[in-house]
Amino acid sequence: MACFLAPAVEAVAATVASRIVRVKDTSDKASDIIEEGKKSSLKMHFVRRMNWLSNMLWGGSALLAFEHMWHGEITPWFPFLTAAKSSSDVVSMFQEIGTVGVSMAALVTAVWAGMVAVSYHLEKKALQETDAIKQEG
Repeated sequence: MACFLAPAVEAVAATVASRIVRVKDTSDKASDIIEEGKKSSLKMHFVRRMNWLSNMLWGGSALLAFEHMWHGEITPWFPFLTAAKSSSDVVSMFQEIGTVGVSMAALVTAVWAGMVAVSYHLEKKALQETDAIKQEG
């Protein structure tokens, strides 16, 4: 019915956070994790990768909205969501948003966190290997 609304709301929040981070920190390159010998923290790496979360959530929300439109659950006329036509359907719609939508958004966020953690460790390992090669040569 409207489960795509929960990831869409999180996508808006992630986009705003990503834009704020981008303004504060204009460099978003893997080589910038270690600047002049300073190691970046895992927390800062997560903050710099907020755009990944934003893109994943927007893509998933768009795909889900298309799927709901395909099945006739979204219409181009008011009330737009077919579940919003009667009050009894509105309750089940909110229940679906609260259960299915929130769990999908949480799963996407967990996958993003895993991706960022893996990329942090891979980049850290590559930079350590680069430093070792520089010290040898």
